[in-house]
Amino acid sequence: MIEQLTSAQAELLAQPLQRRLFLSGPAGSGKTTAGTARALQWIQAGIPAEEILILVPQRSLALPYYEALRDPALPPGGVSDILTFGGLGQRLIALFWPLIAEEAGFQHPDRPPSFLTLETAQYVLSGIMEPLIDEDYFIAVNMDPNRLLSQVIDNLNKAAAIGIDHRTVAECLSAAWVGKQADQPLVYQHAQEGANAFRAYCYAENLLDFSLQLELFTNHAWHLPAVREWLRSQYRYLIYDNIEEDVPAVHDRVLEWLPDFDGALCILDDDAGYRLFLGADPESALRLAAEADAEIAFPQSLVTPPVVAELDDALQVCIRQPGRGALPDGLRDGFELETSARFHPEMIQHACLRARQLVEKGVPPEEIVMLAPFLSDSLRFSLERELRAHGLESYTTRPSRSLGDEPVTRCLLALARLANPAWGDAPAEADVTQALVLAIDGFDLVRASLLRRIIYRPQREGAERLASFSEIQPDMQERISYQAGQRYEDLRGWLLFEQQSHDHPDLDVFLSRLFGEVLSQPGFAFHRDLEAAAVTARLIESVQKFRRGMAFLLEPEPLGPSLADRVGAEYVRMLEQGVIAAQYLQTWEPQPAGTILLAPAHTFLMSNRPARCQFWLDAGSSGWWQRLDQPLTHPVVLSRRWEPGRKWTDVEEVAFNTAQLARLTRGLLRRCAEKVFIYTAEIDQSGYENSGLLLQALQNLLLRLPPETGAGRV
Repeated sequence: MIEQLTSAQAELLAQPLQRRLFLSGPAGSGKTTAGTARALQWIQAGIPAEEILILVPQRSLALPYYEALRDPALPPGGVSDILTFGGLGQRLIALFWPLIAEEAGFQHPDRPPSFLTLETAQYVLSGIMEPLIDEDYFIAVNMDPNRLLSQVIDNLNKAAAIGIDHRTVAECLSAAWVGKQADQPLVYQHAQEGANAFRAYCYAENLLDFSLQLELFTNHAWHLPAVREWLRSQYRYLIYDNIEEDVPAVHDRVLEWLPDFDGALCILDDDAGYRLFLGADPESALRLAAEADAEIAFPQSLVTPPVVAELDDALQVCIRQPGRGALPDGLRDGFELETSARFHPEMIQHACLRARQLVEKGVPPEEIVMLAPFLSDSLRFSLERELRAHGLESYTTRPSRSLGDEPVTRCLLALARLANPAWGDAPAEADVTQALVLAIDGFDLVRASLLRRIIYRPQREGAERLASFSEIQPDMQERISYQAGQRYEDLRGWLLFEQQSHDHPDLDVFLSRLFGEVLSQPGFAFHRDLEAAAVTARLIESVQKFRRGMAFLLEPEPLGPSLADRVGAEYVRMLEQGVIAAQYLQTWEPQPAGTILLAPAHTFLMSNRPARCQFWLDAGSSGWWQRLDQPLTHPVVLSRRWEPGRKWTDVEEVAFNTAQLARLTRGLLRRCAEKVFIYTAEIDQSGYENSGLLLQALQNLLLRLPPETGAGRV
């Protein structure tokens, strides 16, 4: 069950089982493999699996442990808990709620709590913020509602992450502000008022968002003798992986908890901390080494070849302090830089052609990744289309992509609105056309538009807004095709039956039936479309969580629409406004074989996997190094590393962005097993000239290389 190990991994496993170890090393040095082997070693030694706790900061980082502990050759028995600290805290709060609620100040300690997801938290907050927005509280801030809400929630999360009173966030941000906008401190104060009102409402209604869960666990539950005793009896062994990606409040609790374990392994990735925007603190994680019986280092990467490692070192110097010293010519074997494209489409064409050449030379598509600082819809579509033209399939991972932006989502909800007239207005004509294209197999945009103009009657009620195909003139029926018309008629009949049914199901049940009974059947476009199925599954899960968490706020009115109708209508309304499903985390699934991965660079890093060949697209974009504009929050000022009262100036901004770029490129190159292909265009998608720091560093690196003699391609 334990695969062939390196000498460093074997040395770690030779340590006594009842020792607390601290393991560090670069990405790709085999640390997680050693962690899974340690867990298997404990189980094989007779330690019950249920006494082993595996903690990770993010679900994607748990995949290797899930795979290892699913081994059928393992001894029979229980199952190890694989959790984030937030998941563990939620379990304990639910279990010990009667001991926590009254002391914490909840107005109804006799009632059970409701745990909010990011979506439902934004929904609750939106109702609180609307009166403030109507009073022009955020008139100086120009941003989408979902971004405004998410940044207010982010302030609460960061306050909990570093253990400060959430009511002091505006004070901390204002103390660091030195910008030209004199009213910025007032913006912080307005955000603070919204956060305070949201927190007061949570205490009044027993609602727990992530920040309040973390505060309750660290400030109340953790100090209860019953909780500590329960944890001691439940878990005797711990593996805590990627500790550098977790927040200081979690490090505090684990630091106190470590002496209670019979055996433990804490694993830190050197030079990481990619979740800094979510409160990650690598420096805080280093404190856990003090409670370890021994520190072990894996100094060498098992993934990165020497030429890529040398490229990494040279690029780090060029990013942080550009110089003029000569570099070895052998670095050219580790990368290719393509700068001949003037416009964005040319860059995409060159990159996809190179990908096809690699596949033709024997590189499996799943060992190729195409990365960009941001993977916009237009870039994703262009890459998918160009790769498909070369006979290559792709797979996209964008965990933060809004469900509301997915065409499949818009199709499903347009059909749901047609079957549920109690929800209000009819779907827009464009949404109906798109729904026909996406729902019916082989239906192109021209025929769908023609059919919609004939059969869609928005002034009618529900599915009756769709006329029967039999009512269309024969020449038009022939033009649309009888086969497509029959499939349309099947869909219309199903929607009409659902509308006339007296028992209107909840939206998630409706969507499940629509997908299973109609859209996934032969003749419809979702048949064997795994991506459409995945989006549908995420949408159904999103609706379920919204319904379970928010139904108590939407009490049905006498003689009015049913609760199912009210919840469905409210979900659709908030989704269209961008309030909910704005950052819905998709399930981290294994990449399908035979596909090229398309992903934002940070998302790829958090998947914690290597790739044989990496493509860095749009290398001249400022998105590779420039911090996202967050007018209501700040990832560094709201951290333990920031000295209270210190000003955030341009000097700090440039230093932070430079360090982030250095960390990002190092993380990518340490996950590159062969070569990196770098592409840029003179003019970006918006029509501006590309001149970001990454491109400047690469140009400096090229200047320091000897003249090219034929090896490589620049």
